[in-house]
Amino acid sequence: MSNTFNEERYLKELEKEMSIDSVTGQYHELQDYLKKEVEDMGFATKELHKGGLLIEAGGEGNPLLITAHGDTIGMMVRHINDDGTVKVYKVGGLYAYHTERENVRIHTRSGKVITGCVQRKNASVHVTEDELNKEVANFDVNSFVVLDEDVHSADDVRKLGIEVGDYVAMDPRFTVANGYIKSHFIDDKALVAVLMELLHDIKDGKVTLNRKVYLYISFYEEIGHGGSMIPEDVKDFLAVDIACIGPEQTSTERKVSIFCQDSRFPYNLDMRRELEDSAKKANADYVLDSFTPHYGTDADPALVAGFDIRHGAIGPGVRASHGYERTHIDAIKATYKLLAEYVG
Repeated sequence: MSNTFNEERYLKELEKEMSIDSVTGQYHELQDYLKKEVEDMGFATKELHKGGLLIEAGGEGNPLLITAHGDTIGMMVRHINDDGTVKVYKVGGLYAYHTERENVRIHTRSGKVITGCVQRKNASVHVTEDELNKEVANFDVNSFVVLDEDVHSADDVRKLGIEVGDYVAMDPRFTVANGYIKSHFIDDKALVAVLMELLHDIKDGKVTLNRKVYLYISFYEEIGHGGSMIPEDVKDFLAVDIACIGPEQTSTERKVSIFCQDSRFPYNLDMRRELEDSAKKANADYVLDSFTPHYGTDADPALVAGFDIRHGAIGPGVRASHGYERTHIDAIKATYKLLAEYVG
């Protein structure tokens, strides 16, 4: 098995995925793109009825499912204000302060996209400095979308085609500097792109599978049920997701983390040890970490759904999860090396 990693191809793929809005439930465009790319490589796919893409990567026996999620946190139109601003509500674990001053795209039912920016009611230092300093951003109270349109009433907004229930996606602001990848939605598009890189290497014969492998791109991880449906023959479930950096965490932006536990369950001990062995064999820089306060992966709902599987999780260390996130290409490479060794 070759441990080569095509960094240029990977970053190009990641940038493309970042450019496609995919707030949880808004899966069609990204799923269609991935389906075409995967089938062009010669792999069979199946679309889930609720949204999701199952890919048959090849191999025989002892089936393994590897998942990364294509959905992101975001917003939805909740109310159209009388002054022509738009009240929104979060989809997934998004905090209002992470959206302040961010450019957004509102996807209307007709397919038209209207741009805008999230602002607070009291946003000017020169006019409302006291309120700006003391108020906390809050979707229910003082944070809303200002449209890039000449609108002054709710009727003006509705004439643009905007209505309650329309998805609102933030501009990811994707950039790379000195190996550091900075963007919204590194969680989890950075790992979807890793799975695409794995498929390239399987196709090119650089990775030979030691067992039957499915890849699953889910679109409901951010609200908790992405992994609730899996093929009946799956024996092991490996989630590939971000490892959160913070106080008392061992995860770093330059290494892959092997998960020991999250806020729901400990991960399977035998599978974790296999992943550790693979990391050592692949010479992948890794750490062990637990994410107990507020974290889970798509592997957890598969257990809750009653599947008799072992489950594990790995991923690159990522700073500022669910905010303007950052990781390093070294952590991505370490994740890929571990993953390729484990399946090959």
